[in-house]
Amino acid sequence: MEFQDDGLDRFEAEGAAPLPHAETEGHVDHDGARIWYAAYGSGAPVILLHGGLGNSGNWGYQVPALIDAAHRVIVIDSRGHGRSTRDMRPYTYELMATDVLAVMDRLGVRKAAIVGWSDGACTGLILARTHPERVAGVFFFACNMDPSGTKEFVATPVIDRCFSRHTKDYTALSSTPDQFDSFVEAVGLMQRTEPNYTATDLADIDVPVAIVHSEHDEFIKRQHADHLARHIPGAELILLTGVSHFAPLQRPAQFNASLLPFLARISA
Repeated sequence: MEFQDDGLDRFEAEGAAPLPHAETEGHVDHDGARIWYAAYGSGAPVILLHGGLGNSGNWGYQVPALIDAAHRVIVIDSRGHGRSTRDMRPYTYELMATDVLAVMDRLGVRKAAIVGWSDGACTGLILARTHPERVAGVFFFACNMDPSGTKEFVATPVIDRCFSRHTKDYTALSSTPDQFDSFVEAVGLMQRTEPNYTATDLADIDVPVAIVHSEHDEFIKRQHADHLARHIPGAELILLTGVSHFAPLQRPAQFNASLLPFLARISA
């Protein structure tokens, strides 16, 4: 039977599966922050960008699968998240996109596929629009590109368990473990006010894109996923059944079964 953690009980208690030993790991100093990264394996490069309040450890079920599929896998803790630091400027997705470029430059990666989850998806798609020469394609999971795409927030036990895990991880990993509340406030401000992409902006995106939406996503409207797929040239829409905003943790095999073929197509 395939692993499932639909209620995130295991994730709250233990986190995701541990990341493997990194072949390369470090920080790059960039624009007021120290950005943590790690790299694994060899082959066509793939960058994994986690969601808001999380960290790279949330990809524990995806990294081994990508290594086995002959990819060089790069994970990055977004500024202020996990092992990365931040300055006191407001968060912006554009700023976090430049952090990704700084890591790519440090590792000598000219071009990579981007796999983004929630805030990480938004960062990846912005990077694709601003620097398409650096992006082989974007697997855009569980995110909006304008405020109309979000649902009214309703707390659920699954969301509470995820938030509990994020709280524990922040305390364990951050260089400012006592600043979680201000961190949450700063990230929340960005999420409430950004991004603001119009249909015209979306039409400018000229890399392969998969818009991936879960049947029970707690935050993103299904019609917004349809909107993105309709206005990004050539984008495909992938629907994941039975899962929510946390699909990579809930049913990793199902998530990976959509991710790996997309990467194979754009790497061919």
